[in-house]
Amino acid sequence: MRELPKLFGDESEDLATLFLEQEGFVIIERNYFARKLGEIDIIAMQGDVLHFIEVKAGKADFDPVYNLTPEKLRKVINSAHYYMKSKKLDMAFSIDALIVRQDEVEFIENVTL
Repeated sequence: MRELPKLFGDESEDLATLFLEQEGFVIIERNYFARKLGEIDIIAMQGDVLHFIEVKAGKADFDPVYNLTPEKLRKVINSAHYYMKSKKLDMAFSIDALIVRQDEVEFIENVTL
């Protein structure tokens, strides 16, 4: 049996994926892991821009946007650069966040430190 926090995270990522697809994104990968760097929740294309998306979800008593820390963003940025280099990609990209509050989704594009 899966642990509850992982199940909640998976459900939030499923909701995030559905939202992105409805907004015209094409999902390339989910849960991309770059060794020693970190994980990227969702990699998606919209137009000619590659999006590296961190999903944060929370319960009613805490806003999950506060879990988007500078340390986490650095890991996503480093993993994105590794992904681009390993796939030999030279294109526009964006580091984004998708915040899930209950069944509500907020997309924040071009998150920077």
